[in-house]
Amino acid sequence: MKKPAKKILFVLLAIMILFTGTSLANIEKISDDPWEHSPITVYIDDKDTPEHYSPTYREQVEIALDYWEKGGNGALSYQPVFRIIDNPDADINVRWVENLEKVEGADEGVAGYCRPTITGNKYLHAEIVLEVGNYQGFSWVQYGDANMQEVSKHEVGHALGLGHSTDRSDIMYPSYEQRDNINPLLLKSTLPYLIGALIVIVTIIGYHGIGWRKMRKQRKQIEKDVFESKK
Repeated sequence: MKKPAKKILFVLLAIMILFTGTSLANIEKISDDPWEHSPITVYIDDKDTPEHYSPTYREQVEIALDYWEKGGNGALSYQPVFRIIDNPDADINVRWVENLEKVEGADEGVAGYCRPTITGNKYLHAEIVLEVGNYQGFSWVQYGDANMQEVSKHEVGHALGLGHSTDRSDIMYPSYEQRDNINPLLLKSTLPYLIGALIVIVTIIGYHGIGWRKMRKQRKQIEKDVFESKK
């Protein structure tokens, strides 16, 4: 191999090592492998829920668990396997509150938290608490499913031993964006009315369309009769 080619190869290898090291350093780890057993049992409390809880939130937690089982953000040194059980004594307990600031006294802007019970560097139990909405000014805003899914992924990441990331695009970055403002409860309650309104609109448009075509046909027939009578 010629010297210029060798230099280029060494530069490329150095860049790869640099970026690999940077990406690994971007994510803190509370523990490399916090659970001493598999599967990790999970209890999702969708029974004792706050007023504005949406049944669709449970599915978002299940999607978050599946996300980490499939590798998540690539920062785990082990592959977690979850088993959802109907028992509050599970390894991970997930529950919802109306608002963390009001109910748990959390800092402003906190949408969820994970509170592990640790012995040495091993987890005995982890509690994940998620809020269903927050205050924006004086108005209370319900979280949409996309927001709930993102917060769930983040908190499950903590329950698996990951800390925060300095990479804004990483799921473990300590912030989230409002991905949608669709209130799932409002959508569920108004969906029948929206469908009904749509049916009415389609019916009206169809009725007027048929009437317009009928009038056009009659007008053509009249024009034809008048034209033939003048011959």
